[in-house]
Amino acid sequence: MGAVKLHDAITGRLREFIDAQPMFFVATAPAGAEGHVNVSPKGMTGTFVVLDEHRVAYLDYHGSGAETIAHLRENGRITIMFCAFQGAPNIVRLYGTGRVEEATAEKLALFPESPDTHAVRAVIEIDVHRISDSCGYSVPLMSYEGDRDTLLRWSERKSDDDLAEYRRKKNSTSIDGLPAMR
Repeated sequence: MGAVKLHDAITGRLREFIDAQPMFFVATAPAGAEGHVNVSPKGMTGTFVVLDEHRVAYLDYHGSGAETIAHLRENGRITIMFCAFQGAPNIVRLYGTGRVEEATAEKLALFPESPDTHAVRAVIEIDVHRISDSCGYSVPLMSYEGDRDTLLRWSERKSDDDLAEYRRKKNSTSIDGLPAMR
């Protein structure tokens, strides 16, 4: 069995691995013993970027909940995990402190490969303080067929006002009642 290996920075092989993954997972939790831990799968080509050796960001699209945003606003703790579903087995985890940034033109310019930005509700930026990888021996092999376009098709039918109303109705608080979208 391979042991967990710690890295000083996101460079070389690690950066190549991260850039090649079509999906990643985001984990956050509220402070204290109460509340729900949240794990969300994320994807779509061009929605995750390595900004430098200790900073990453991803586009946060509209969704049915806003747990990550609520947790980050409360305590900032976040972990990003990438798994190799093809090729050599590997798992990379980025532990850090995240913040919710407005999806301004300047922030969106960090994602030149993004498929569309109309449905982006925020940009999540993370200062990474622990970088690890491990074996991933039990992660299944799966074939990547491509990105889904369902979210993009959904958002094409929404105006900016429609999206603002959606956030107000469905994303204003977390499932634990923490404030999320403002």
